[in-house]
Amino acid sequence: MEITPKTPAEKMTIAGNIYEAGNSKNFKTGDWRSQKPIYISEKCKQCGLCFPVCPDDAIPVNKEQKREDFNYDYCKGCGICAKVCPFGAIEMH
Repeated sequence: MEITPKTPAEKMTIAGNIYEAGNSKNFKTGDWRSQKPIYISEKCKQCGLCFPVCPDDAIPVNKEQKREDFNYDYCKGCGICAKVCPFGAIEMH
């Protein structure tokens, strides 16, 4: 339902009530970023330290448990992944 200025109060949800779980997968938030992480696959040792710290689940891992390039639809450019990478395989630009 679309809420407009003419929507009566009884048709709106009660403030503070959460009716379903939400996460960044529901919203493409990549346009929010001011910095962009660049994945340098030649430096990556597949240690797995970066993807669990990504708050937006923007680092995909394939069936062979190997990380892939960033999903920029969801990456907000926070840089946490670059900070935890001990091999310099992620640079912020």
